[in-house]
Amino acid sequence: MAEFKPRDLLQVLDRHQVRYVLVGGLAAVLYGAPHMTTDLDIVPEDGQRNLERLSRALEEIDARIRVTGAVNGIAFDRSADFLRRIRIWNLTTDRGDLDITFEPSGTQGYDDLRRNVEVMTVGGVDVPVASLADVIRSKEAADRPRDRAILPVLREMLSHRTRPAGPDRSG
Repeated sequence: MAEFKPRDLLQVLDRHQVRYVLVGGLAAVLYGAPHMTTDLDIVPEDGQRNLERLSRALEEIDARIRVTGAVNGIAFDRSADFLRRIRIWNLTTDRGDLDITFEPSGTQGYDDLRRNVEVMTVGGVDVPVASLADVIRSKEAADRPRDRAILPVLREMLSHRTRPAGPDRSG
């Protein structure tokens, strides 16, 4: 298993001009959540040209299907046409784990998430990050134990980010 290097993964996606939205645990961390994550989760735009760029990026990082018991993963056809056939990919790469989903729980995919994206700079790369509200929406819909564990923190963070301004009481 390769060391998780999210900055390197993001730089490869950027170099290949892959259109995507960052979701999941790393998105939560970028918003300030005290959360540990060991993979990068993205939602790519699923047009042919973008999938071709994603295919080239996956070649560069030697992406393989992540399977329990197969330390180096299993080789697969990384072509754009093959990527389009399966809607969720759990991959291992030479820079750590990468999960690709075209329609995360509670969302309608790239176009839905792209509307509220916040661009954050990570390792010199401008990264399109799903809004905190969208990260919460997806984690609520997924309803996995690890998602339920972080949701109270994320909701609290969101309440502080979106609190409406009250009347000026400074006197």
